[in-house]
Amino acid sequence: MLSKPWLCVSSCAALLCFKASSAELPPPEYQKLTHDVYKQLIEINTSFSTGATTPAAKAIAERMKAEGFPESDIHVLGAAPHKMNVVVRYRGTGKHKPLLLLAHLDVVEAKRSDWSMDPFVLNEKDGYYYGRGTIDDKAQAAIWIANLIRYKREGWKPDRDIIVALTADEEGGGPYNGAAWLVKNRRDLIDAEYCLNEGGWGYMVNGKKVSNNIQVSEKYVLSYRFEVKNKGGHSSLPVPDNAIYRLSEALVRLSKFKFPAQTNEVTRAFLEEMSKTQPEPISGLMKAAAKDSEDAIAKLSENSIELNATLHTTCVATMLDGGHAVNALPQTAGATINCRVLPDMKAEEVLATLKHVVADDQVSVTPIREAEAGPSSPMRPDLFRAASRITDTLWPGVITVPTMVMGATDGLYLRSAGIPTYGVQGIFIDDFRAHGRDERVSIQSFYEGSTFLYELVKSLGSE
Repeated sequence: MLSKPWLCVSSCAALLCFKASSAELPPPEYQKLTHDVYKQLIEINTSFSTGATTPAAKAIAERMKAEGFPESDIHVLGAAPHKMNVVVRYRGTGKHKPLLLLAHLDVVEAKRSDWSMDPFVLNEKDGYYYGRGTIDDKAQAAIWIANLIRYKREGWKPDRDIIVALTADEEGGGPYNGAAWLVKNRRDLIDAEYCLNEGGWGYMVNGKKVSNNIQVSEKYVLSYRFEVKNKGGHSSLPVPDNAIYRLSEALVRLSKFKFPAQTNEVTRAFLEEMSKTQPEPISGLMKAAAKDSEDAIAKLSENSIELNATLHTTCVATMLDGGHAVNALPQTAGATINCRVLPDMKAEEVLATLKHVVADDQVSVTPIREAEAGPSSPMRPDLFRAASRITDTLWPGVITVPTMVMGATDGLYLRSAGIPTYGVQGIFIDDFRAHGRDERVSIQSFYEGSTFLYELVKSLGSE
């Protein structure tokens, strides 16, 4: 039976204790373990561009060996010496195919001069953990590892192997991406019936928990270069055909364009479920939008940047360059356009639409790299039943909602390889700072998420 124990968080030599407001939390021994793994990971600089994931992967491997996991079930490997992944297997009875638990070790860059504290130290302040990766994605990495150790210490024998894979280079993909590399080169280590990953956070409004979201699908990313070239000349002799002006006009046309709205199985289910949590008239608009009402979709999109992104493919200018001298007319002007594309829209449609919007044959529109899109995962009933039951037990009245995320995760590579992947964390976010300054997560929510994932994996591993 779930209760409301005291939360004890290790802080240096002391234990800071306060009473939990809602969900049951891990016993103090495992709170400390989770904290220690978390701190170890945060304080290794695994930045995508300037850091390395290998030290973190090796540190986890050593920890698991010390806990008695066989060396044959621990693998440190990857696409480059500084971009290693770690894969750990906890053996079950083999009655069912394995369950894969995925998180990434790399983080986006964080400059000390930008932060109010050292981003590569786990800072505790005012009920929050601060540090680069505290939410994206070292919280889940630490929880997976600490919970796996807990299962072993408790002697739990699941009906399936539980595999934890902590990977490199999610935050930019490229040739060292760990999930893609493992799928291509060591599928045997991560092959599973399905996978649990990042991407499904708890949704809060004014400090109140509203929904525990499970990511079933995601948009995919396309980037394009808009470019104008002409002969240039001396700045004292301006001409109408200025490369920067021509590019600017194309960007203005793009800024005024909106892709047509589209719903899919996941977004319709999301709107229908979320309508139960909203007051009128939003509730009615969500119900109507779930039935593809164009008027309702338009109204929701106008009043919410999140819903606008949920219901439309979006393309936005993110970088500019142009000119070569202060006293010369520009010979080249360019812009990077970043698109987040709905799963049902083809890359060819996006390119054709952008060319139509630009409406200028002197503005070239060129894909920056090949599209990587994956299918949605099926709405798996056993996962949603377990997640709903545990959510309602830990946080009575909070609903479980399927979502499509607007960003991108490594779930793309697994889904494309035939391993259905679901973003689920149980960590409620009241101030989303991932990739930003002073990234943080509520200490309370972090440990509640640990309990949620502990119970969820036990439920899914015992079926």
